[in-house]
Formats: sequence, structure tokens, C-alpha cells
Amino acid sequence: MQNRKKKSKIEIKKFTSKMQASLLLVFCIIMLTFALLVVRMLYLTNADGDRYEKKVLSQQTYVSNVIPYKRGDILDRNMTKLAISEKVYNLILDPVTILQKEAYMEPTLNALESCFGIEKSTISQLIDEKSESQYVQMKDYKGLDYETVEVFNAKAKKDGNIKGVWFEEEYKRYYPLSTVGSTVIGFTQKVDHNIGNWGIEEAYNDELSGTNGREYGYFNAELKLERTVKPAINGNTIISTIDANVQSAVEKKIAKYLKEPGAENVAVVLMNPQNGEIYAMVSNEAFDLNNPRDLSQFYTEKEIKAMDDEQMGVALSAMWRNYCISDAYEPGSTFKPFTVAAALDEKVVSDKSTFVCDGYAQIADKRIACNVHAGHGKLTLKQSLMVSCNAALMQIGTKLGAQKFADYTDLFGFGKKTGIDLPGEASGIVYPKEKLNPVELATCSFGQSNTVTMVQMVAGFSSLINGGNYYQPHIVKEVQNENGATVEKIDSTLMKKTISEGTSNKIRKYLFDTVEEGTAAPAKVAGYEIGGKTGTAEKLPRDKTNYIVSFMGFAPVDDPEVVIYVVIDQPHVKDQPHSTFATVFASEIMDEVLPFLGVYKNVTKDSQKESE
Repeated sequence: MQNRKKKSKIEIKKFTSKMQASLLLVFCIIMLTFALLVVRMLYLTNADGDRYEKKVLSQQTYVSNVIPYKRGDILDRNMTKLAISEKVYNLILDPVTILQKEAYMEPTLNALESCFGIEKSTISQLIDEKSESQYVQMKDYKGLDYETVEVFNAKAKKDGNIKGVWFEEEYKRYYPLSTVGSTVIGFTQKVDHNIGNWGIEEAYNDELSGTNGREYGYFNAELKLERTVKPAINGNTIISTIDANVQSAVEKKIAKYLKEPGAENVAVVLMNPQNGEIYAMVSNEAFDLNNPRDLSQFYTEKEIKAMDDEQMGVALSAMWRNYCISDAYEPGSTFKPFTVAAALDEKVVSDKSTFVCDGYAQIADKRIACNVHAGHGKLTLKQSLMVSCNAALMQIGTKLGAQKFADYTDLFGFGKKTGIDLPGEASGIVYPKEKLNPVELATCSFGQSNTVTMVQMVAGFSSLINGGNYYQPHIVKEVQNENGATVEKIDSTLMKKTISEGTSNKIRKYLFDTVEEGTAAPAKVAGYEIGGKTGTAEKLPRDKTNYIVSFMGFAPVDDPEVVIYVVIDQPHVKDQPHSTFATVFASEIMDEVLPFLGVYKNVTKDSQKESE
């Protein structure tokens, strides 16, 4: 028991002076060792600092700036440039470098002031505020041109103390012809010039876009920067079907018409009926593609300032809108050739068919007036088109029947998008067979009730006069890479057969006589054989106040090379319902642009003798 008590006692040893001396010795040794390490580090820094810094830096990799790609160009069919991307430069400051030596500050400030007009006090303050930054983008000095940058670079080369200034490269979209083809070409976003808005820029954004490159940099053992470059892949070039000369000529005529006498909308489409290529597509007054958000052309400064964001958006959309593909309306009498062609193809009428017009047609319980209230009397099939008789067309529509009429309406492409390679296409609204009651069938037969778009009308009409071949309308014909090699050839796409060649021949003859002797006589062009049909459509509400007048024509008659469609929405005149406004306008356009398109006047033996 006593032994256990002895073992449980804890023996406490005193911290003797000898132990204290030993601990102090250990501490002194540690401190001395630390002091020796500090001395050694200071020695190495002074003696071999550069060598070790280089060794450390050589083990570090740096990623430099992205190399931007160049967005592809857009050209017209004759290789005229419609949209290009130009290299521009953004001013970048490197305060860390500028502050490395006192000798750098003054020359750098002077150079920036003399070349760019930036006050030295402004730059000095910015450098102080961003003293630890190596990248400060001068937002007010973006998009500098090459000449301006070269002036600064020349100064920097001459004076080695100009430091900490460099220029970041990017591309800016530019439209050399400014307004030509604005609603067709489209534009790019304000911030990112590689994202297309509207037109070809949007529809072919993937083809026009490329892939950014990248530059990698690292320091070698000698502290020299070694670079590895992965080059950018530039976007493809788009060759459109547009003829810039024709497009420009039509735009000028529309701009003149909108000023005097004026209209709510004026639009024109010219197309090759043999392959669907669009030569020109113009709607209303063009806007500046280089400044697509400028509304000053259409609104006063006071009106613009009063707009909120929503109103501004509506105004811009209206300015950018392409009436030729985005607006649907009742076509009026330009639709009549479709009804006649369908009836001929179904053999419910023939050249020998006759119709009697008393100035109206009694359909069920409705008395529907003809466009000539006194009546046209007895008419042949051809004459029904030549004088544009509503009563005769209602009789033809009745013979065709609701089922066949609906089938042909669908066959000609109405009520659905054509698939043209442009954004914003509308489809229009047509009566389905089950809703084509006798009255609706009658009104639809002469171009009332159903709604269409201009591009639908041009595509369908082309099939009426080219032998019955429906080609998909398109605005681009080829995609090339930056070296000019063809990436994609966009050939004509034959979608379907609409009518027989025999029916097509008859329609061409009827429409030629309509221009020579009928209602479309003002569309004549000296030296050319023109075929065509006029149209006058009363807009809703039908209060005999507002009308759309139009003309659909083609040349030459025997082998059509050009189709033209003119639509004038609510001409600003007291007496609107006269298709003459459209036919005269079409005649003026054709007279000017047909030679551009390689369609020349007929030269007869008599005219040759006269010239001799």
C-alpha cells in the first residue's frame, strides 16, 4: 500500500540555470542561421537577381489578346461591294509601364495629346487612378483608322520614351453604298459588329462569321517574349443576286414618288422568272446602313426626344421593315391571271369561252358589282383579262369550283411562306376549301378576301409566264471563302409544276394584249414587248376611301427574262383607285433598268433603214 502511494507521487524537477543556458544557446543558433539566410538571399538578389528572374519568368506562360476574325463581305451579282469589314483600332493604356520610369510620363502624355487631342491632365489623372492596371481601354477612342494610328506609332518609334500605349485591333462593318439595298442587306449590331440584324446579314450570319484566332506568349531564358499564333479564320463572302445599279435606280424613283405625290408604302420587286433570282427588292425610302438607328430622316428632333424605348423600337422596326416580304394585303386584279390559268388548265374554260357582264354578278343572296357598273357586255376569255372584268372572273371561279380553286391557290404558293432566304417573311391568309362558300369563292376569284405578299405574287406569277415552273425566290447565289473559292453554289430550285406550257403560252399572249390594247396600256415601253396586269384593291374597311394599286409585268413576251411588280399603297391623291399610278411607274422603271439587266430593245428592219 505504501509502495503504491510512493509510485503515485509526481516528481517535479526544477528549471535549473543549466537548462536555461542550453535553451538560450539553441535560440541563438536559430537566429544566427536565419540571419545567414537573409544575408545569402540579399547577396543572390544583388549578384544573380536577373538570372533567377529570367529563370522564373521562363517557366510562366502568358496568353495574349484574341485575334479577331474578319466578317465576310456581301457583294452584288456584278461583284460590287455592298458590305465590308474594315480593320480599326482601339486605344489602350498601360499605366504600370508608363509609371516604370519618370522619363516615360511626359513624352507619352505629349504624344497622346498631339495625336488624339486628349488633355494631359486627363491622362495623368487616369494613370494615377489605374496605377496598378496594364489594360485601360479609352472608350472615347475606339474605332481609330490606320492612318491615325500610324502617326502615333511613328512618334513612338522616334522617341523611345513613349511607352505604355498600344492599339487593340478589331473589325467594324461598313456599307460602301450607304443606303442601297438597306432592307435587303441588313446591318450588324451596334456593339458586336459580327452579329447580323435583318436582311442577308441575319439570314447568312453563320456563313459570314468566322472564328477568332489567339496569340500565346511566353518568356524564354533570356527574358525575350516568344509568341505562338493561332490565326483567325475569316468569314465567307456572300454573292447576292441583287444588281446594285438596278436597286439604286429603283430606290431613287421610289424616293421621288414618296415626296410627290406620296403614298403610305411604295414597293418594287424585279426577278428573273427563269430561276427565281431577285434583281432588286425595294420598299419605301432607304435608310443609312452605316447609321441604321438614325430616325432623323423620318422624324423631327422633337419627336425623337419625346419617344420612350417602346416607341423608339416601333419606329425603328417600321424603318427597317421590308414591305416586299413582311406585309400581306389583298392583291386585287393582279390575281386574275391565276384564276384564268387554273380554269384553263382544268379545261373548264377555253379560248372560245364567252361571258356576259351586266355590271354585277348575283352570287347566292349577294349582288356583287363589277368594276364597271354599266357592264362590259359580252367578253371572250382574253377580253375578260384585258378589261379586268370582275363579273367574268366570278363566273370563271364558279366554273372552277371551291375545291379546285383552293388546290390551285395552294399550288401557286399562297397562304404559306416561299422560303426566300431573308428573315421576316409573312405567309398571308387564304380561305381553306371548307370556308370557300359561293360568295367567298366569287370575291377571291378576282383578288379580294385572300391576302398575299409581294414575293408570293412574283414567284407564282413567274410560273404563269415561264412555262409553269415554280422556282423558289432567292437573294443569294453563291458563298465563297476569303480566297475566292466556291463554298456553296445556290442554284435555282425548281419547286413544282403549276400549269401546263400550253396554258402558260396563252396567259403570256393574253397579258401582252392587256398592255397593247387593254387596261395596262400605260405600262408600254418603247422598243419592248411588255405583258402585264393591273390591280386595284379596296382596303378594309371598304368605305371607298383607301386603295392599293399595282402592276405585275414582264419582258420580253416570247421568252420572259424579267418580272416586275409594283405596289403603291394609298397614293396621296384625291382619286386613289386608278392603277395608272402603278403602270406608269413600272414603265419608267423598266425603261431605265432593262438595259442594265441585258434586256435590249427590239431592232426592226424599218428602224435599221431609218438609221441608215
